[in-house]
Amino acid sequence: MRIKIKPFIHVLKIAKNTDYLGDVAILKAEAFGVKLNHKFESKMQSVVGYHPKIDLEKLIQLPPQTLGYQYAEHIKSNHLQPFEISQYVSKIAENNVFSLRYSITHDIFHVLLGFDTSYAGEIGVLAFAAEQNYSPSLKLSLRIARLLYPILAPQQIPQIFQNLRRGRELGNLAQFLLNYRFEENWERPLTEIKAELGLIKKLS
Repeated sequence: MRIKIKPFIHVLKIAKNTDYLGDVAILKAEAFGVKLNHKFESKMQSVVGYHPKIDLEKLIQLPPQTLGYQYAEHIKSNHLQPFEISQYVSKIAENNVFSLRYSITHDIFHVLLGFDTSYAGEIGVLAFAAEQNYSPSLKLSLRIARLLYPILAPQQIPQIFQNLRRGRELGNLAQFLLNYRFEENWERPLTEIKAELGLIKKLS
């Protein structure tokens, strides 16, 4: 993974001034040359440039069993923000469908897979994505996380390695998720979507 110096410096400048955290994620991917696994290019055509605005206040009004409510609750309870990008960065994102879609779906994956936002939870999501083989960069990121997270959170070591195994198992179990339009399924029951995507047996 090679760092492109000019884009990396640009990321640092954006991070200090932007109101859109999504800008940082996309530009960081550009700086590190993070790309989609080429064998999935045809599968991802349906979500190229796809990033509809997420209305948390609307989603939190949905029934508790729905994907939309569970996602909004996850975002609010963890003091997060939905993924948004500026018009400038959206043009860059259209040329890197992986960085855009993976950034958008990251918190949705937390909800689907049942992983929290601790180091142990994050490695579970990362292990899932690496096993689904969305991008070669994810396998490198997982190797780094496997070494680093136990140092950063020694009290979570048992859960880190448990979630590492579970994330890999779920990655093998599920169908390809990165091109699924979750945003068009907010009103559906979460358990129904899990079953459709091949996750219900491991997550129930």
